[in-house]
Amino acid sequence: MSTSQGVIFLKKKDVNGESKWFEDGDEENDGKYVGEIENGKPNGTGSITFPDEGKYVGEWKDGKQHGQGTYTWTNGDKYVGDYKDGKEHGQGTYTWTNGDKYVGEYKNGEQHGQGTFTSIDGGKYEGEWRDGLKNGQGRLIYDDGEKYEGEHKSGEFNGQGTYTWTNGQKFDGEFKDGEKWNGTVYDNDGINKSKYVNGVKQ
Repeated sequence: MSTSQGVIFLKKKDVNGESKWFEDGDEENDGKYVGEIENGKPNGTGSITFPDEGKYVGEWKDGKQHGQGTYTWTNGDKYVGDYKDGKEHGQGTYTWTNGDKYVGEYKNGEQHGQGTFTSIDGGKYEGEWRDGLKNGQGRLIYDDGEKYEGEHKSGEFNGQGTYTWTNGQKFDGEFKDGEKWNGTVYDNDGINKSKYVNGVKQ
């Protein structure tokens, strides 16, 4: 079958958890698609509007978002970037309504790979992500100027890293689940102030 322009509807998930495409539907409850259609499914370019969720405009393949696209949620959040099999996948930019922004890699709908998160109040994280959380090497700067550079796991400081306070003091060593674990605190002249051994300040 050739590609044609048209309108079809995506019904909400049925008892088996599947969404299906239909030629007619209810604009107040179903997703309304306008664009290129092949074999009864979106193929090519088109847009879909969900009354209670938002709108996607972009490329499609076999009824799923695939390629370049933009999704704007009803609350004002917005994603612009790559899609694969209906999920954010590849390079993308997510902007929250409050102005916070993530620019980087996605995998299966989550921040995954290299990416930068910038908050409206001046905080910033540049580094590795996994399944939507900071994971691996990264550099975090808080809005007050304090910073951490080192390893993360599941969103927490975990592994080797350096935390620097605004007064110039810093902790250099190992973190565990966000806590100072094994390492040394130095004052702003680089003089050893205290040590941590297995999470206990010495």
